Amino acid sequence: MIETRALGADDRERWEELFRAYIAFYERDLEQAAYDRAWGEFASGARMHARGAWLDDTLVGITHFLVHPSTSGPDVCYLQDLFTAPEARGKGIGRALIETVAEWARGQGCSRVYWQTHETNATARRLYDDLAVRDGFLVYRLPL
Repeated sequence: MIETRALGADDRERWEELFRAYIAFYERDLEQAAYDRAWGEFASGARMHARGAWLDDTLVGITHFLVHPSTSGPDVCYLQDLFTAPEARGKGIGRALIETVAEWARGQGCSRVYWQTHETNATARRLYDDLAVRDGFLVYRLPL
């Protein structure tokens, strides 16, 4: 059975292992300060939030999300990161985490949850196509 809930202080080490694996999946590298900052934000609960998924008492999935205002309606929830440990994939972890974020966002009065993934992430896209609507918008980035 999958259990999802907020991360606690005792989850820091395993969370960081999973988050490092997520960052590596996208062929990125972060300094330790970035992990420390993110964990601090999650612990405060003011701006960024995190949830975990446990299978047999082991943390096997994480998600990070935040709420921001919308110019055309109620606030929206951006699901920024989602990662399932390779050994737990195909067991419903990703779906459970997305549903947990959606439930939380509903409780905050958000009008929607949205996220992005790389076009080559076919495994994740199968799940996302089953859960959500891909509306055709493209993401552009302007590095600063």
